[in-house]
Amino acid sequence: MKKYIIPVGLALAFSSCSDFLDVNPTDRYTQTTYWKTRDQAEAALFGTYNALTNGNLYADPLSMEAATPNHYTYNNTGGAGFIAQGIHDAANDPIINSKWGACYTGIGRANNLLDNVGSISMDDATKKRFIAEAKFLRALFYQHLLVHYGGVPLILEAPNLSKQGQLPRNTADEVRAQITKDCDEAIADLPITADNKGRASKGAAYALKAQVLLYAGKWAEAATAAKAIIDAKTYSLYPDYRELFQLDKEGNQEVIFDVEFKFPEFTTSFDINLTDFNSTAPLPDLLNDYYMKDGLPASKSPLYDPKKPYDNRDPRLNQTLILPGTTFRAKTVLANTFGFTGIGQKKYTVYKDNEAGTTLASSQSQINYMVFRYADVLLMYAEAQNEAIGPDASVYSALNLIRSRAGVAAVTPGLTKDQMRVEIRHERRIELAGEGLYYHDIRRWRTAEVVMNTDIFNFDGKKIGSRTFNKDRDYLWPIPTIVTQLNPNLTQNPGYGK
Repeated sequence: MKKYIIPVGLALAFSSCSDFLDVNPTDRYTQTTYWKTRDQAEAALFGTYNALTNGNLYADPLSMEAATPNHYTYNNTGGAGFIAQGIHDAANDPIINSKWGACYTGIGRANNLLDNVGSISMDDATKKRFIAEAKFLRALFYQHLLVHYGGVPLILEAPNLSKQGQLPRNTADEVRAQITKDCDEAIADLPITADNKGRASKGAAYALKAQVLLYAGKWAEAATAAKAIIDAKTYSLYPDYRELFQLDKEGNQEVIFDVEFKFPEFTTSFDINLTDFNSTAPLPDLLNDYYMKDGLPASKSPLYDPKKPYDNRDPRLNQTLILPGTTFRAKTVLANTFGFTGIGQKKYTVYKDNEAGTTLASSQSQINYMVFRYADVLLMYAEAQNEAIGPDASVYSALNLIRSRAGVAAVTPGLTKDQMRVEIRHERRIELAGEGLYYHDIRRWRTAEVVMNTDIFNFDGKKIGSRTFNKDRDYLWPIPTIVTQLNPNLTQNPGYGK
């Protein structure tokens, strides 16, 4: 145990004290005294999982829908309003400035565990699993950084303050390679299914690997990773799309990995933001993109009636959105119930159509956020396989499983690769609407510069705002100003100054 000699002046001032000062406090753990037991290692692992509940990661991922053609925010919820208007910069947007730190907090906790768990005496199988979970989590945090900022400093050791402000940026390819490496190593030692809700499994690591490869356009590799999940037959689509997002159906067979929330300890504001505040409000651009039940766009379907434009639509419309004239929370929805666009979102709220329910205040929501679910894996596989070799039978099968669950007719046979690409992109938008993923899709597809340079309108056709997307700048976020000030070795992304 390290001890330090007290200087003479202090020794006289504290004459009743020992001549030596013990630098290890007895009322709390320190880095040198903590890593002793299996329980301590598991507590550190749970602390790493807990970093996922940070509001800038998964406690408010839905706000990014407002930086897409899907939704609108009147009050810049989560910073998405500034991004949608193209007025964000390296200092003025809350989510841009806070997501960086939130991710590195999680990475630091994962690295701390990885650096120290080896010295703990515990059974090898458990130790390997803890290491695998930490690597999966580290990869997940780095994927957050990669899709928003591009290349970032790649830190693979416990936090070291002596290196603060000295680390240069790694390239996006280097970060991506580390994510896939962590996923591969995690897959080897993770269980097929998690013993406890909210913990990583082989399926979660495969899904993360598929996503990072898909986003990079590595089609064949992405298809292989997604197919590993499909072939394992561990997961399947939950039969009821609306119930899939209900509190009492959490942890069902479609959930591959979710972030666990529980009132009052770890909460979100999903319910009140989506309904009472309507701060992330769906737009008619999304509403009108829902096909008819026959699987055709409204412009091509004999089922479409201009007098009743939303009858006979894909059932996911009314299972996701709340329209004037429908019933929600046992009340008829009026034209001004959702005053900003006229439309509300019911997905990811606890409320039901025919039950009034108790209004939940801010930070009282506890619905888990599904980071990966089986429908997304099917869509990732379909997209990657179509881009790799074209629309073979497996691509149709993946899409039609999702459409069948939704109650929509199957995809038209005989499509070309380009035609199938349109169907897959449409299906991703509709199936995953309101979940915060479409922002990444329109950026990786390089369509944001088209769909985000436009005016936006409410349910009655009145203009409520405009969007701006700079194709030479906005496909990446800026590195936060505070970060570049502390670390002059970091270069800034193009278009954001120094």
